Amino acid sequence: MTKAIRVEGESLIWEDCEPVSEVPENQVAIDVAWTAVNRADLMQRAGVYPPPPGASEILGLEVSGTVARVGEGVTTLKPGDEVCALLTGGGYATQVVVPAVQVLPVPKGYGLREAAAIPEVFATAWLNLYHEAMLKPGEKVLVHAAASGLGTAVIQLATALGNPVFATAGNDDKLEICKRLGASGCWNRKKGSFVDAVKAWGGVDMVLDPVGGSYIAEDQKVLNVDGRIVLIGLLGGRMAEVDLGLMLVKRQRLIGSTLRSRTVVDKGQVMTALYKNVWPLLSARQIEPVIDCSWPIDEAGAAMAYVADDRNTGKVLLEVAGR
Repeated sequence: MTKAIRVEGESLIWEDCEPVSEVPENQVAIDVAWTAVNRADLMQRAGVYPPPPGASEILGLEVSGTVARVGEGVTTLKPGDEVCALLTGGGYATQVVVPAVQVLPVPKGYGLREAAAIPEVFATAWLNLYHEAMLKPGEKVLVHAAASGLGTAVIQLATALGNPVFATAGNDDKLEICKRLGASGCWNRKKGSFVDAVKAWGGVDMVLDPVGGSYIAEDQKVLNVDGRIVLIGLLGGRMAEVDLGLMLVKRQRLIGSTLRSRTVVDKGQVMTALYKNVWPLLSARQIEPVIDCSWPIDEAGAAMAYVADDRNTGKVLLEVAGR
């Protein structure tokens, strides 16, 4: 029996749905064990972030589970393989079909629960740090909302690859966790502007910003020459003031970046880079996903409210298997 979450008004309903009848060429069907809550799910549920054309309307951007079937042309995966996958949608379900290039084996030494916390945050971290911003060893990073699932991945990955991190978050307890993960500079955003603290730290070469709004002007002030702001979210609003003079004189770049709407080829390249560069670090436990808590899939609404209230440090997971 196949089940999935359906959004109906304010409610999330866990119900029977049409089973997967056929697996297309170069895709795989995965029996889902775990999925995770991402802010994109909250935005989609609120009606402000629709899935890309052709994507599943079902929430969920990552899963772990077991390969059930493979389509024609798939040679790297077989039924029974334990995997995790980056999705464009469809993860809040007992089964999902996804292009094979977006699927990777569970890292050595990991179970399916931990593996569900990996794909979205580490793919996003890699894409923005080392593809969009093209960080070089020694360049410094400022990450906002640093105690989120993504933020905790960014701190660990950047630090492991030789890029010092300055973290901002909303309370001191979260910042203590950021420090333990490797952040060498921290600031509680509730104490006011981060600008002076980051300048005293020596400035940064890149800002990873999920906030936008008034943060953009502040980000500009802490960038070193040739610095980059990579904008990945609009938690603070979609309108911003940009100092074009400062941008010109310091050769700054403002880069908009999303992962979900990229092509299968692009996502496949990101996943290939993860397997080559990040999987060895995960297997060696030099870095690892930070998991705050988990909920059964039929309590997804409560889990999403928990994330919406900014109560989590790291990932919030949803258990699907057996539901």
